[in-house]
Amino acid sequence: MAQSAKPTKLSLSSTITPKPLLKFHQIRFLPAKSRALCFRTLSSLSSPPPTSDQNTTNPQNLTLISLLRAIPDWADRIQERGMQRNRSLYNHEKWVDHRSSLRHIRHLLSSLSSRVILSLVPPVLVFTSVAVIIASYNTAVEVELLPEFFPVLRSSSLPYQLTAPALALLLVFRTEASYSRFEEGRKAWTKVIAGANDFARQVIAGVEGSGDELIKNSLLRYIMAFPVALKCHVMHGSDIGRDLQHLLELDDLEVVLSSKHRPCCIIQFISQSLQLLKLEESKKNILESKISCFYEGIGVCEQLMGTPIPLSYTRLTSRFLVLWHLTLPIILWDDCHWIVVPATFVSAAFLFCIEEVGVLIEEPFPMLALDELCNLVQNNIKEAIATEKAVRASLNAKRKKQSCEHLSNGRPANSV
Repeated sequence: MAQSAKPTKLSLSSTITPKPLLKFHQIRFLPAKSRALCFRTLSSLSSPPPTSDQNTTNPQNLTLISLLRAIPDWADRIQERGMQRNRSLYNHEKWVDHRSSLRHIRHLLSSLSSRVILSLVPPVLVFTSVAVIIASYNTAVEVELLPEFFPVLRSSSLPYQLTAPALALLLVFRTEASYSRFEEGRKAWTKVIAGANDFARQVIAGVEGSGDELIKNSLLRYIMAFPVALKCHVMHGSDIGRDLQHLLELDDLEVVLSSKHRPCCIIQFISQSLQLLKLEESKKNILESKISCFYEGIGVCEQLMGTPIPLSYTRLTSRFLVLWHLTLPIILWDDCHWIVVPATFVSAAFLFCIEEVGVLIEEPFPMLALDELCNLVQNNIKEAIATEKAVRASLNAKRKKQSCEHLSNGRPANSV
C-alpha cells in the first residue's frame, strides 16, 4: 500500500508546481482547472494536522454548540451579505420616492427583509425568552405552584427612572459618534473623486503632442484606476484583479497585484508617468501637486479603518443594554404582569436597533456607493477624452472665423 501511494504523491506535486518559482499572484493567470488544483493544494499544505484534542471532541457537545449558534450565525450571514451589497447613488426619481408620503407604509412592510432588523433576532429572542421565564416563575409562585419560600421577582422602578436618561444619552452619543465617522469618510471620498476629475482634466488639456499620447493615455488610465484600488483597499471581500482588468494592462496589473499597498502603487505609476511627459517644469509641478489629494484620501480612509470608536464606549453601551433588559421584566412585573413579555420585546427591538445602526455606520465605506462613484469617475474621464477633439475643433473653427472677419475689415492677420 505504501508503494502505491508514493507515485501518486510525486505525480500530484509535479502537476501542481511545474515551475518552482510560481508566485501566489500568478496563480490567477493559470487555466481554471490548474488554478483550482493549486488553491486546494495550498490550503491543504497551510492547514495544520488535526490534534488529539480535536479528534477526541465529543460529538454531542459539537451538536449542542451548533444548535445554540444556529440563529446567531444565520443573523451574521444576513448582516454580512448586506454589508457587501452595492449601494447606488440617488437620482431625481429616487429622491421623489424617498420623500413620498407612502414611505412609512413601505418601510413598515419591508421590515422583515431589513438586515438591521433580522440581525437583531438573537438578542431580542433571548431577552423575550427571559421575560417569559420570569413571568412564568412569578405566576407559579403567586398561584402557589411552588413552595412558599420561593419569592416573587419584583423590584421598585425607581432605579430605572434614574438610569433611563443615562441610557438615552449613551445611545445618542454612540450614534452621533458613528455618524461623524460616516460623514468624515464621505467627505474623504468626495475629495478623492473631485481630485481625480480635476487631475484628469488638467492632463487632457495640458498634455499635447503626438510623442506623449501613449504616456498620456496610460496616465489617464492610472487616474481612473486609483479610486478603484482605494475602494478595494477599504472594502472587505473586493476583487481588485477583476475590477482593474479592464483599466490596466496585464503587466501593470501584475505589478499592482504583487504590491502590498495597491493604492500607493497606482500613485507611483502616476508619478513616474508625469516624469516621462515632455512638459515644462511649472506644468509638471502643478500636476504633481494634484497627487496630494490621493495621499490625503488614503490617510483618512486608513485612519477610519484602523481606529474605531473607543472599545470601552462600545462595550459600556452593550453591557448597559444587556443588563437593562435582563432586569426589565422584574421591574415591570407589579405594573404589567404578563405584559412584560411584549414590553421587553418592544424595548429590546427598538433600543438594540438604535445601537445596531450605530455599529453599522461606524464603518462608513460599506454604506457608501463606492462602486458607482468609481464608475462615475471613469465615465467622466472617458467622456472628456472623447469630446476633447470635438471641443478643440469647434474652438479652432471659431478662431479661424474671427480671423477671416478681421481680414475682411482690412485689418492685418497678425493683429488677431
